[in-house]
Amino acid sequence: MTFSPTSASTSPMTVADLVRSQPAAVRILQRLGIDFCCGGKKPLADACADVGVATEALLAEVTAAGQTVTLNWSTLPPSALCDTLESRFHAPLAEELPRLRAMAQRVLLVHGHKDPERLEGIADAVDALIADLVPHMRDEEAELFPMIRQGRRADAAALLAGLEEEHEAVGAILKQLRHLTDAFAPPPGACGTWRALYQGLAELEAETHEHIHVENNVLFQGLA
Repeated sequence: MTFSPTSASTSPMTVADLVRSQPAAVRILQRLGIDFCCGGKKPLADACADVGVATEALLAEVTAAGQTVTLNWSTLPPSALCDTLESRFHAPLAEELPRLRAMAQRVLLVHGHKDPERLEGIADAVDALIADLVPHMRDEEAELFPMIRQGRRADAAALLAGLEEEHEAVGAILKQLRHLTDAFAPPPGACGTWRALYQGLAELEAETHEHIHVENNVLFQGLA
């Protein structure tokens, strides 16, 4: 769905309406401090005015965030692949993982009594994902990518087996999260934060699957 800023700014659209139709809005609203959970019934125009943001500007950003750009990774030379991996996956993950951890902990704190085993498992899995992914990305940025940019193919190739094993560990955690969340389907009556957590985890899974695919099957394959 593409919003018309002119019509949207004069319609009775609420914050919740925006999030339901455009899940990509969640991160933007959180960054701006607009409450889409308990404050979801508030008119979007009023919520934007409260934080000093033009409704049209917000909708334009949400529309842009919802658009998918297909990139042919195989056409990029190795050094450009490293650059794009860092900007496309590593940098966003560094911002996204703490956000997901905070939401997982909040859902556990507020709703843990409803399903303690499942919600504790989700929070623990997010922590495990951070513990695996963050140092993995640091190692790539500090060792593998510089070697590739310097043309040290043999040195880089020697690291691949260990990195692929780490990818497998991350994949296992993602499978666990999918199982614990019933394929990222929030239960009936779940609050906005709970729903946003599952949406974020679903997006994380999709992004990380592409991330690992590009590294294993494009970048690493070219070095082996």
